[in-house]
Amino acid sequence: MGTALILCASAHAQDLDALLGEPLNASSESSTDSNPDAAPASLPASTNAPLDSVPVAPLTDAPEATSDAPPPPRSAALEEIIVTAERRVASLQDTPISIEAFSAEKIEQIGIQGVQDLGVSVPSMTIEPFPTHNATLRIFIRGVGINDAQLTQDPAVGVYVDGVYIARSVGLAMDIADLERIEVLRGPQGTLYGRNTTGGAVNLITRRPSVDGFAMTHKLTLGNRNYWLGRSSINVPVGDTLAFKLALLGSTRDGYVDNTGEGGNFGDRKETGLRFDARWLATERLTADYAYDRSRSEYYNYMFQAVLPPNSDKGDAELFKPYAQANTIYSHRRLDALASGAPMEASGTTIHGHALTLTLDLEPFELKYIGAFRELDDKQYADLAGGTGSPDYRLDSNAYDGPAATVANGGPTPLVIPTVTQQQWSHELQLSGHLFDEQLDYVMGAYLFSEHGREDRHRLNHQFSTAIEPAQIGALVAALPADLGNQLLTLAGPRLVNFVDLDWTIDNRASALFSQATWTPDALDQRLHLTVGYRHSEDERKAVKFRVSDTYVEGQVAGIGTAIPLSSAEKFDNVPARKRFSDDAFAYVLAYDLSDSVNIYGKSVEAYKSGGFNVRDPNIDANSQGNTYGFGFVDGFAPEHVQSYELGLKSEWLERRLRINADVFDSAYRDMQINFLIPGTISDTKTENAGRARMRGLELDTTWLATSALILSANYAYLDARVEEVRDADGNNVAELYPFTSAPRYSFVVAADWTMLERDWGALRAYATYNYIDEREGTVITEERRGLTSIPAYGLFNARLSATDLHAGNRGTLDIAVWGRNLADKVYPIAAIDNLPQADRAVIWGEPRSFGLDLIYRYR
Repeated sequence: MGTALILCASAHAQDLDALLGEPLNASSESSTDSNPDAAPASLPASTNAPLDSVPVAPLTDAPEATSDAPPPPRSAALEEIIVTAERRVASLQDTPISIEAFSAEKIEQIGIQGVQDLGVSVPSMTIEPFPTHNATLRIFIRGVGINDAQLTQDPAVGVYVDGVYIARSVGLAMDIADLERIEVLRGPQGTLYGRNTTGGAVNLITRRPSVDGFAMTHKLTLGNRNYWLGRSSINVPVGDTLAFKLALLGSTRDGYVDNTGEGGNFGDRKETGLRFDARWLATERLTADYAYDRSRSEYYNYMFQAVLPPNSDKGDAELFKPYAQANTIYSHRRLDALASGAPMEASGTTIHGHALTLTLDLEPFELKYIGAFRELDDKQYADLAGGTGSPDYRLDSNAYDGPAATVANGGPTPLVIPTVTQQQWSHELQLSGHLFDEQLDYVMGAYLFSEHGREDRHRLNHQFSTAIEPAQIGALVAALPADLGNQLLTLAGPRLVNFVDLDWTIDNRASALFSQATWTPDALDQRLHLTVGYRHSEDERKAVKFRVSDTYVEGQVAGIGTAIPLSSAEKFDNVPARKRFSDDAFAYVLAYDLSDSVNIYGKSVEAYKSGGFNVRDPNIDANSQGNTYGFGFVDGFAPEHVQSYELGLKSEWLERRLRINADVFDSAYRDMQINFLIPGTISDTKTENAGRARMRGLELDTTWLATSALILSANYAYLDARVEEVRDADGNNVAELYPFTSAPRYSFVVAADWTMLERDWGALRAYATYNYIDEREGTVITEERRGLTSIPAYGLFNARLSATDLHAGNRGTLDIAVWGRNLADKVYPIAAIDNLPQADRAVIWGEPRSFGLDLIYRYR
């Protein structure tokens, strides 16, 4: 039956060939483009050579063709995709990992500028902006990620640029100047990648310099909402052993929600970036690569639009509700304009880094060193009171420096934007190779990492502020002692104010030893492959926290009265905290080649996410007054661990015209780090290792070369993620109160890549995708608020029509493309919260329909 179906599909493919025509060269899903230093299309005999030294070999030979006569029909096959997910060059089909790989061509077709654009393109993956800081990303794979972006809490999905780990989520929403390849590894990667990869890993690989000749690429993009992007890359060889490459990037775009209040529009963005690379072929065996990158982003944060008015008690925030609610616009549709509650200021993120990679080829083994330093400087501003229509109510994450009751004392309120600074250093040494006539492939190494960071939010004097309506004054007077109540009656224009004076620092160290080996015995015609991996990790984490929080009443008229305190939280006076952790992770993989193009695998893998501290915890320790939870900031939380089992299939059929990769997995989490909001508060949270969870699912990736002119693909993911156990203070299992966030049950991407015409003067191509993601919960929730942060299901239709490889001079080519994203103008939220004083539900809407024109010139 299966054979009959395959023969039938092959016959239909021939019919489609006749209908759609045969272009000059088979269009295919490939990890290569015209770049001479791109990833290879096929592998040499040894797969342990450096990626840059692997030659490119075409899979089929294309005959010469003239512009007035199409070439005769010929066989075509999907090109091989090359990845480096296991720290060595290998075919995607031979790598027992669930991987989504994007070549430079696919990156261009989809319009990927950086990590922020991957969420809708990879089933099982969701990416959301942090509510008050849109350059910070919350990344989830298979439902595993982190909602908060504190410096003291690590992410669960590791992001790597050319092998360098990026420790912080802050600033991840940045365009990258010269991407060559992206690999998204789904599932735990605890042995080769280490800590903080319980969800998976993202590898970003940039283009290296080449000594093969001078080359340059220039791209100009123009689009609606004043979108402009310019990108240039120039490769300059100096002799036969030295080459330099410079890549520049600049872009601007208007937001899609106007600000009718003071300051900039919500979502306005401007970015610049550069990357300088140098490659020195010091000897036939030694290669040195140096890279420097710098990026700068200035943007106005998106605005949360209120959907539902508040109806529950939020502690002190309850006093803010009447005025805020009276002036807030509530709507279930996307509004084109909102009014900021305070003058909107631009946020800014600057990142720069140095990296040195030394590769020594000592066949049959290779020694590699990767050293890097990176620095982050971030300043953020967000007004969460948008839509209130009046500056009398404000809810800001910006700081107003000065003493308490600034307005009452007649002083100025200069703007001080909270800052995040972070520096990280990393060193990695890898030894890889093969033994026993290439029956044993191995990689082993050592890793060192350190970082220092600080977040400064001094004197958030007007974090929450609102006028007190006359109807509220009587209730406040009755609740206060007589002397304070009488004082309140003397204030002119009283205002309720909550401020937080807050900062914290971190100093973290991490080290690891790792190894992985794959043995292919002579038995069974060398079809069996046994892999064992191991990693030992050590973590030391330090944090120091300072925090003062008060709620008081002040007057709006200078010189009248003083601040009248209503409540005061526990004071943190540079409280230190320190923890050490260690972990041993193992991986076992059994793979078997059923044929030259079909293999199956089964594996067991482990991973862990570092423990840390919660700076939003209002209690110092278990003995803090009023602390009913039995732990506080200094107690911290321990690492969480995952054990995952996976069965997979990597296969190609119909003479390599059809590729089907699939996997099923079952992952069990223990010591799960549970973040929960403290009832009656706006942003105070607790974190404890109180949970056990289980994720089961399947992933299916298919690509069909229907004709040599048409590629169809469909990628699908199913996820059943459940928290199985959370114990409350009385020992009861309250797991049903803690559903997974950002864990959609279904998600899929379907795409069509059609080369409509290909001649010696160029080609016409059409590329279209439809991305769908099921409903999911948004952020931290409490039992009373289930569903208020949910994000409904939505699908997006995108398309691109291009004329490629048009002759432009002796060695130049020109691509011209028009594109559109969200062509159906779908209205959909990308983030939701439920803890604002003026709204039980507020959302950030996704980008409406966008369209533009690409011009790309290449000189080779």
